[in-house]
Amino acid sequence: MAVGYAYKGNERFINNVADRLVAAGFAATTEPGAADIVITYCTTQTELEELYFGDGGFISELAPHTVLVDLSPTTPGFARELNAVATVSDLEMVEAPLMVADMTRPDTFAQDNLQCFAAGEGQGLERAQGILDAIFSSVVPLGSPGAAQLARAAYTMQVVAQVVAAIEADALFRAVRRSVAGAGSADAQPGVLSSMGAAILDAVRENRFEGAYTVEMLMGELTAVLMAADDNEVILPQTESAMHLLELLAVIGGVEKAPAALALVYGEEADCAAAGLDWSRAEQAYASSEEEEEEWGRDEEDDDFFEGLDDGFGYSVN
Repeated sequence: MAVGYAYKGNERFINNVADRLVAAGFAATTEPGAADIVITYCTTQTELEELYFGDGGFISELAPHTVLVDLSPTTPGFARELNAVATVSDLEMVEAPLMVADMTRPDTFAQDNLQCFAAGEGQGLERAQGILDAIFSSVVPLGSPGAAQLARAAYTMQVVAQVVAAIEADALFRAVRRSVAGAGSADAQPGVLSSMGAAILDAVRENRFEGAYTVEMLMGELTAVLMAADDNEVILPQTESAMHLLELLAVIGGVEKAPAALALVYGEEADCAAAGLDWSRAEQAYASSEEEEEEWGRDEEDDDFFEGLDDGFGYSVN
């Protein structure tokens, strides 16, 4: 008899993995109360909180011993809270935040491009193993609740650092090449790159700025990192800077673009316009006076350029 599962959350994700769940012997149901396993995936913790605890929250519908498998990016603290709620409700919670190996691939959610850390108590992880194996190519079990989210946060920080570094290195390389005769051919690129950096720059050169994995998803992961840092009074300047850049891209219309579109922020306005981005939105969002509008993007004297900006993902950048 097939194991029944229900899904709640981002439809883009489940549309890309549903066929292989069926192939692995799982049967989908629209009624969480009739499912053995309920999978959830939201791009932000705010959305996940609403899904579980807002109006129409589904926890009360579930039968005892139902396994909850959450793939969303959250803070370790919130993961522990979810586990506690599941325990008192006689449910079993598994945190398995998804990680994308290559965010530039058109088939981003292909099994060989997804991996996860997983954590849970009791028999939850054992019972969820089959469905995790159907979604991910690699499942790394960790310890107690919160451990998988902490490992995912470390992974996200390092990947984003590689992406931003590659894009900025390329921006500098292109600028110098234009100003120095004989500095390299049009196909030349910066020196040694990480595999992620090389993939991003390949996507940039091929104008692959659309994809299943979006800036919104990456911002959701970074938001969880920064919220965890706030919870533990840790300052992460590099991660905050990366978040500011992604916020800027989102403001000018890139929230549904692939992360490679961040390179457009460093390019010509005409290239941005051709990709559907609009810099006038940034002026409206950030400039509070005519003088600030004139100085946009050049010489800011404010202590914090992004002061008071709410990124829309539950994290206020101060």
